[in-house]
Amino acid sequence: MSEAGYDFKSIEEKWQRYWREHRVFEAEADESKPKYYCLEMFPYPSGRIHMGHVRNYAIGDVIARLKRMRGFNVLHPMGWDALGLPAENAAIKNKTHPEKWTHENISHMRAQLQRIGFAYAWERELATCDPAYYRWNQHFFIRMFNRGLAYRKGAQVNWCPRCLTVLANEQVVAGGCWRCATAVEQRVMEQWFLKITDYAEQLLGDESLLKLWPEHVLTMQENWIGRSEGARVRFSVESIGDIEIFTTRVDTIYGATFLAVSPQHPIVAKLLDGSPHATECRAFIAECEAERAQRREVVEKRGVPTGRDAINPFTGRPVPIYLANYVLMEYGTGAIMAVPAHDERDHEFASRYGLPITEVIAPPDSSADTNGVYTGEGRLVSSGPFDGLPSQEARQKMAAHADDKGFGRASITYKLRDWGISRQRYWGTPIPMIYCDACGIVPERFENLPVKLPAGVEFTGSGSSPLGQVPEFLNTTCPTCGRAARRETDTMDTFFDSSWYFLRYVSPRLDSAPFDSREVNYWLPVDIYIGGIEHAILHLIYLRFFTKFLRDEGLVELSEPIPKLLTQGMVTLGGSAMSKSRGNVVDPDSITEKYGADALRLFILFAAPPDKGLEWSEHGIEGAARFLGRIHSFVASTTPLFACRRQGEWGPESRELLRKLHQTIKKVTRDIESRLHLNTAVASMMEFLNVLESAADRVRAEANGASALCECAEKLILLASPFTPHLAEEWWELTGHSRCVALSEWPAFDDELAKEDVVEVVVQVNGRVRGRVLCPHGSTETDTFSLSEADPKIAAALAGKTVVKRVYVPNKLLNIVVR
Repeated sequence: MSEAGYDFKSIEEKWQRYWREHRVFEAEADESKPKYYCLEMFPYPSGRIHMGHVRNYAIGDVIARLKRMRGFNVLHPMGWDALGLPAENAAIKNKTHPEKWTHENISHMRAQLQRIGFAYAWERELATCDPAYYRWNQHFFIRMFNRGLAYRKGAQVNWCPRCLTVLANEQVVAGGCWRCATAVEQRVMEQWFLKITDYAEQLLGDESLLKLWPEHVLTMQENWIGRSEGARVRFSVESIGDIEIFTTRVDTIYGATFLAVSPQHPIVAKLLDGSPHATECRAFIAECEAERAQRREVVEKRGVPTGRDAINPFTGRPVPIYLANYVLMEYGTGAIMAVPAHDERDHEFASRYGLPITEVIAPPDSSADTNGVYTGEGRLVSSGPFDGLPSQEARQKMAAHADDKGFGRASITYKLRDWGISRQRYWGTPIPMIYCDACGIVPERFENLPVKLPAGVEFTGSGSSPLGQVPEFLNTTCPTCGRAARRETDTMDTFFDSSWYFLRYVSPRLDSAPFDSREVNYWLPVDIYIGGIEHAILHLIYLRFFTKFLRDEGLVELSEPIPKLLTQGMVTLGGSAMSKSRGNVVDPDSITEKYGADALRLFILFAAPPDKGLEWSEHGIEGAARFLGRIHSFVASTTPLFACRRQGEWGPESRELLRKLHQTIKKVTRDIESRLHLNTAVASMMEFLNVLESAADRVRAEANGASALCECAEKLILLASPFTPHLAEEWWELTGHSRCVALSEWPAFDDELAKEDVVEVVVQVNGRVRGRVLCPHGSTETDTFSLSEADPKIAAALAGKTVVKRVYVPNKLLNIVVR
């Protein structure tokens, strides 16, 4: 029993049971209704939900409940991102199986979510560890392989020695593993990759379709994809071949005084063969490898000469080739032309090693102090036939010249690299490829999917992939020739699983296809997607890539599946993110046990705007519980009045109260639907309750005042229902309604009734605020100016001046321009 006099535990259990038994939140395609697909990023089943989950899912729940009450056919599903390293690590630690650990966690977390009253279509629940789900991961992989998008190659990879698996570049944070923070090492291994680079241009171009995404998320994706326009030019090396460079500033190529090559470049071995500098170079390469393994940022530009020269094809002159620690193999071509006069890094390197510095771009302002390095645009000098050309024109003509002569071409390059998906662990989707001595690498037959994870696996946390230790999994027959063959023992990166789950929700039990195209055409796109900013690069880029691949396969029609994205802020305590290591975790179960689920929901939605950080406060949740107690008391006191509710004229107090009611309905509706400012929506309800309590006795004394109070109680319950659904259902029933509030109609507001009788207009003089005046709503510019002249402060600002013009925003602002 709460301090406010209601038993929230029994109320919550009662209505959760009702929703479940009456399938209130289940959804079926219905062409007669507009649809709304509301989705929050599904959780990893780590064991318990945390306050970040509660906030994420509470935001989505308010939106889904409001849309349902507004007449939409709402799909609001939930599932589990259930494969991955933590389950396997827990299996090693606790000597259990990852599947058992995962399903126990799912069961507990599902109960937690249901306890908070989230309106999910639980009949559509899915888990990515289910073979019925990951079968389609394997299906898509084979289609990617057949399309040339999935391929295998030896590559230098990021290796976590603690997790014993490869990490994508995006999963290395500050030199450490994104999961355990262990220092990442570099290894060369055979890996499977997906050619996401084939879609780089589309990923950038289609950002124009994402007008309702946060700008900073789009910027993060643009920077990660890293599109650069420039030219590729080949420098020839006698008896060895060509070194190709990419540059965005081919206009500076006459100032290239050396080539800088990454120590990991494949041509290095040839450069060092017979070189007198080979020993020095190999020692330098070893140093660079050690720095790279520790992910140390290159602060000091260092290098060594290889003893070889390359020919600059524009000048015909030789330039020395250096190995340099600031040139990375994974960007561009792994080699650069170094122009010390016009690049700060090259200038630092050249100054250190006494290399020539040749100016070839004259700045527009010859008196400008460039400190020896000018990186801007200008006109070319000392550049042969291109002298005098402005930089932009020179770049076009020089790229064309390189193309004509056969040693280069205009080119576009990207920082984005293909997605390495191989993981050397057990608890992931087996990659459905087979190695046959006769046929090579071949995919499993579609009809043989899924390739299931074997049950009899020993988890030790050491050695190679666990799947390689299971003969009955490893040994198979070639689907092409029938000879003995062996399976791939790597599993897929779990971001593969989460790149298409939103599609599976529309037909999660379908066995003949990954999803029903008719259901997809009805439900997609996802109308709003809610999740953390930490997924801006990894998950959201992969999800977009996957959709474009499925479109090209003819499986979906859309190019972008999520037109609207909300990234919610983090929940903190004491200014720090909640975490077990900091000891500042607040358990949602303990809060719901003490205050009830509705109080938890209300506080976490009221305490901050959804996209901003939220500081946890026990005092704040106590305030939320008191507010709910006040509504409960008002509803209880009003309930007897519903029996004598009648139509009739409103008295002046009732009219004023109903005006405030319609203003509140308008504000709450727009705050949720248009602005997603759920905190101000709650504030409006709190403000209205204050007015309601203050006016109740005066309104009740009027002839039809009881009906006005019933009207206000009824509408307040409806407004509160998306935020505090259990209590709203109870209040709705107490006031005599038979249909559950979740399926009732959202209250409409009367725009005329919602207008203020008197509004405050800000008055500026030459753009500076000089005062505020109270005007009848709808006042003309002339009337507002007359009232302004009567205000002493504004009159003083106008004294002795001539009014040139007036700029009027009705009911809001008057700017008087004077001289």
